[in-house]
Amino acid sequence: MAQVKIHIDSQLQLCLKGNRSAQMEVYDRYYKGMYNISKRIVKDSALAEDIMQESFLSAFTKLGTFKGEVSFGAWLKRIVINNSIQEYRKQCKRQEVDIDHVLYKIEDNEGYVTDMEVDDTKAKKVIESMKLLNDNYRIALTLHLIEGMDYEEISDIMHISYANCRTIISRAKNSLRQKLTSAL
Repeated sequence: MAQVKIHIDSQLQLCLKGNRSAQMEVYDRYYKGMYNISKRIVKDSALAEDIMQESFLSAFTKLGTFKGEVSFGAWLKRIVINNSIQEYRKQCKRQEVDIDHVLYKIEDNEGYVTDMEVDDTKAKKVIESMKLLNDNYRIALTLHLIEGMDYEEISDIMHISYANCRTIISRAKNSLRQKLTSAL
């Protein structure tokens, strides 16, 4: 017999009452997406895992403040993005190695090459070129193009004005185009 998933609003009500199985259900629904968001920002799988765990803990602790004005997933995503950006900035301040060295580092894929990697050379070049952008450009483009956020959401997250956000994204796109053109 297939287990029927309870609607997220019902799960959240149970979470507010401290129901651990409801919390686990909510976690299971969202953890992969939240992990991927964090990893794209901090560029480190272990750190992304820690941020995701802390974000869920924070979300469950502050669940009483969730007003339902946006979906729970969007609210949780905002927490993960804010925590990821904050941690990334801390890492950059503590980092003794030149940031360019880190951006050029290609992660070891344990020797395996997937069909997607072979078929998606253009997508891979875009991702590699995005890693070469300065941090503000890379974060703004990731939030806009990959996460699908609008300028207003990005300006709130990055603590910049709406106009500045539009300018940064425009310049980031131009910089990305230049990097892609020179790579071809």
